[in-house]
Amino acid sequence: MLYNICFSPTGGTRKVADILAARLGGADRNIDLCRDPEGITLHTDDICLVSVPSYSGRVPAIAIRRIRKIQANGAKAILNCVYGNRAWEDTLTELQDTLEACGFVCAAAVAAVAEHSIFRQFAAGRPDDADTRQLTEFADRILEKLQAGVFGDLHLAGSHGTYKEISRGGALLPEANGLCTACGLCADSCPVGAIDRHNSNKTDKEICIGCMRCVRLCPQHARDFDAGFMQTMTEKFAAGLSGRKENTLFL
Repeated sequence: MLYNICFSPTGGTRKVADILAARLGGADRNIDLCRDPEGITLHTDDICLVSVPSYSGRVPAIAIRRIRKIQANGAKAILNCVYGNRAWEDTLTELQDTLEACGFVCAAAVAAVAEHSIFRQFAAGRPDDADTRQLTEFADRILEKLQAGVFGDLHLAGSHGTYKEISRGGALLPEANGLCTACGLCADSCPVGAIDRHNSNKTDKEICIGCMRCVRLCPQHARDFDAGFMQTMTEKFAAGLSGRKENTLFL
């Protein structure tokens, strides 16, 4: 059975996951980690494509907490981290450590590029046609390994145990503006429950992870950053986000 397990607040990670899952034979079950999943118990012959975005070179903490609820029992895992054209740093190694602690056998890993969730002009439109062709080739090679049934240690780029420290200054957090109609969609859809269900203008900045899901889903385009702030941040990060970064396969 193929499980497509994915944390994708804005859809970029899901796009990559779906390309891989389709080539791997199609998902028998999709699990959305933007919602708190029920207890999941797997079997040794199950295969799980586990996909997360890279947030500042790490796995989002909420995704880690929800993955830890899975009892893998020797199921095979294909790791997939999606980064916004900068770097994935310790995302894959943190995901590997988490999955192995759940009882998974990590068989392969992919680091893939998708459009940046905040600065959307970087890697715009990715995964594109060229990415789809390459990810399809990656999936074929992963299938060959799964069919061979030989799984040794999976060596990934990044650090194990001691991961990149994340500086949380609370700056990159979207807020509601005057266009808000209090429809409640943002609060209902927030993966971490950071938006007040009775007042959409209130966001708990200690909880918000800046995933941009509320911005993408708002039908009124009522959540965003101050334009001047966005211009400053774009100039600050442009050097690291420019150019075409590549997808990488680990077997």
